[in-house]
Amino acid sequence: MLRGIDVSAYQSSSYGTDGLSFVFIKATEGRSYVNPRLGAQTKHGRDAGLVVGFYHFLWPGHLQAQADYFVRHAPEKAGDILAVDWERTSAGTHASNAEKDLFIRKVKELRPNNQVVLYTNRDFWLNVDTTSYAGDGLWIADYVTAGKPRIKAKWRFHQYTSEPHDKDVADFADKAALKEWATSA
Repeated sequence: MLRGIDVSAYQSSSYGTDGLSFVFIKATEGRSYVNPRLGAQTKHGRDAGLVVGFYHFLWPGHLQAQADYFVRHAPEKAGDILAVDWERTSAGTHASNAEKDLFIRKVKELRPNNQVVLYTNRDFWLNVDTTSYAGDGLWIADYVTAGKPRIKAKWRFHQYTSEPHDKDVADFADKAALKEWATSA
């Protein structure tokens, strides 16, 4: 299992990278928020030789506008991974299954050379999701033993804790295999 983390504006731009193979960085949310540390956090991950991914926190509605906003602000480089974060919003709402699926497809159309994955928590995957559509792979949040999420579906990434920050593992034999997958879109 490869180790990684995901960061947002709440984390330092000089997050620890020892022992990590990848990092996911929050890029955008909705149609108006851009992580103010996006550039610095991206540079830090790239300088450390990590495979870098970017995620967009999805809100209901305006799917094309959100997809455009995300790809306009997420750095564009071959081998970067793009993700949609599908969960409850601060308003207690969430994008529908159709909206989630359409957003993934729109991002894939706009960035056909990047892998596009779905990030969601176990409750959403088991109780809200009705399509099982995760684009190029599933990134599941389930706070249990690393690499042992309590789902039957195939997953690529597993977020297993949020203490002291979000920690993840990836289901790839080694970093070279992750890089090969990330560049094979």
